[in-house]
Amino acid sequence: MAGRPLAARLRTDSGAALLLLAVTALALLWANSPLSGVYEQLWETPVNVEIGELAFDMDLHHWVNDGLMVLFFFVVGLEVRQELSVGSLRRRSQRLVPLVAGTVGVAVPALVYLAVAGREAPEGWGVVVGTDTAFLLGVLALVGPAMSNRLRVFLLTLSVVDDFLAVAIIGVVYSDEVRVGPLLLALACLGALWLLGRMREWRSTPYVLVVVVLWGATVQAGVHPSIAGMLAGLLVPAALTRRDDVVRTKSLYRAYWQSPSASVARDVHLGLARSISVNHRLHQVLSTPVALVVVPLFALANAGIDLRGGALGEALGSSVTWGVVAGLVVGKLVGISVGTWAAVRLRLGTLPDGVGPGSVLGGAALSGIGFTVSLLVVGLAFTDESQAQAATVGVLLSLVVASLLAWGLFAMARVRWGEESADLPTALDPPVDLRHDHVRGDPDAPHTVVEYLDYECPFCARATGMWRDLRDHFGDRIRYVVRHLPLEDVHPHAVVAAVASEAAARQGRFWEMHDLLFAHQSRLEPEDLRGYAEELGLDLEQFDADLADGALHARVQDHAVSAAASGARGTPTFFLDGTRHQGSHDAQTLIAALEALEAVDR
Repeated sequence: MAGRPLAARLRTDSGAALLLLAVTALALLWANSPLSGVYEQLWETPVNVEIGELAFDMDLHHWVNDGLMVLFFFVVGLEVRQELSVGSLRRRSQRLVPLVAGTVGVAVPALVYLAVAGREAPEGWGVVVGTDTAFLLGVLALVGPAMSNRLRVFLLTLSVVDDFLAVAIIGVVYSDEVRVGPLLLALACLGALWLLGRMREWRSTPYVLVVVVLWGATVQAGVHPSIAGMLAGLLVPAALTRRDDVVRTKSLYRAYWQSPSASVARDVHLGLARSISVNHRLHQVLSTPVALVVVPLFALANAGIDLRGGALGEALGSSVTWGVVAGLVVGKLVGISVGTWAAVRLRLGTLPDGVGPGSVLGGAALSGIGFTVSLLVVGLAFTDESQAQAATVGVLLSLVVASLLAWGLFAMARVRWGEESADLPTALDPPVDLRHDHVRGDPDAPHTVVEYLDYECPFCARATGMWRDLRDHFGDRIRYVVRHLPLEDVHPHAVVAAVASEAAARQGRFWEMHDLLFAHQSRLEPEDLRGYAEELGLDLEQFDADLADGALHARVQDHAVSAAASGARGTPTFFLDGTRHQGSHDAQTLIAALEALEAVDR
């Protein structure tokens, strides 16, 4: 039992960052201890794998860097594809600011490095182009605002661009002499992944098999496999779960409930898998092992530099060290800040709601934590051991300096610009008003659940049914309120459906119309709405007049305005006792959250 809380803490951003720091410190202590010889011998251990005439002859250090780290870059590729398909890079207005900021944030650090250390070691410019996303998010959780979710999303989006450019640079600039035959096989594997996506193959096994062959071909071709991992992840399709897939899975569960057997259980398992995109399933499986095993193992293999015998003093006197520090700390701060400012000034897009200029500066400073990508490039760029040591010292110094600088900038933003958070509002605005809001349950109940919904949103349809579970659990101690948030850009019938519910409310039948609209989400044309009104026995002449009444349209718009003021940006969004709920919105999760509030009140 004691291990479970620790495991849960390690899965958080801050926990993963602290684990990485601990492993880095261990590597440094080990490499500078009387057991340093054991450290070197461990990573120089040869590991040979032969498959027929095909041979992979590498030491343990290269197996970590060129083998395990491919999983890291594969996960990065999966995340990029998610952002492009269903995330923050899906729309032009959302992606241009981080795209510009990320690109400038790669170019400026390289130029700064070359200005400082270009004469001594120009080949090291690639050390400063990448950002360690895991470390960045972990340190953000430690030194950033208490509420920083919107800044976190912005930095994640920016790091997607950063990672893509960094991996492209590694694959193109720091690859060995290329062999044509294996390279053609690698290209064929990429084509196979594309075809699997086009064929809408939902099983993960074919993708995994092709990726394994792709990795082997890339290693044999002499191209650094990081680019293979990134490109493979990009080619694994990502999509939102469709309502019909969820409904189909629900029917499979019903069959298992009625006849529990191995064959039906297998059908349920396959049905669940089919309802979630291959990309999301692979990401779910790989993200935790990569964060808690692969990246720490990489740090253990690469951060252990021997600083005895004057090596530290030599590194501190090297322009390579300070070129890396200047490139990461100063270059990233200036590049990302200027890129963001320019993109906003040119009206290419806007900053996320709740993110101010001070938060951008703090996030830009945190982007100076290169670590994983930087250490990987150190091993590829430098053949001179003293220069490699100096660059590694620079990467480790940058980690400390960038974190302290970010802490100072976040503190300044809080004091000077009043940026207490970098997130959306969390308080319900305005509070529930029994004169205007639609309430189910005891109007005087101590607990209130408010849902902002869209009648055409399939997720709202499923979430709305959880009210029965909440009522069964809390009885008269809970009331349920709905407000409208029609997402017109994706749901063309959402506004008229919301107005129809308000028109029914004028005749005292709001909840009956509410239930009918969700029961017939695919039929929300005006003639359908009129049919529902007739089914409920409403006065059709009054209903038609109310559908055209500007006052009801204004009421729906007022709900949308209150959603924006309360921090609701999508549907469904829930507020529990006046505070926006973040996380899953199934009945059990909401019940647990409300019980936690009860415990605090006691």
